[in-house]
Amino acid sequence: MTVKTSISLTDAQEAFARELVDRGRYPSLSAVLQRGLELLRSETEMEAAELAALRQLLGQRREGAFVTVEKGRARTRSMIAAKKRKADGL
Repeated sequence: MTVKTSISLTDAQEAFARELVDRGRYPSLSAVLQRGLELLRSETEMEAAELAALRQLLGQRREGAFVTVEKGRARTRSMIAAKKRKADGL
């Protein structure tokens, strides 16, 4: 089902949409705008999915074990020292 509606575009937006139609990329201005809305819907859904995944990951992290700052620094120093030894061929 399609619905007719009235919209306003800037001169630049209208010129760009008409150029896409003139070059044969889309059959009509409506098709250009429909494609744009589909892309926006897809982008919005992707952002929502990414946000949900991030929230889930943060929830899992909150439930997991934490490392103290001191222990984290010690681990970092140990990793750096190991990389230096490897780089020096030791």
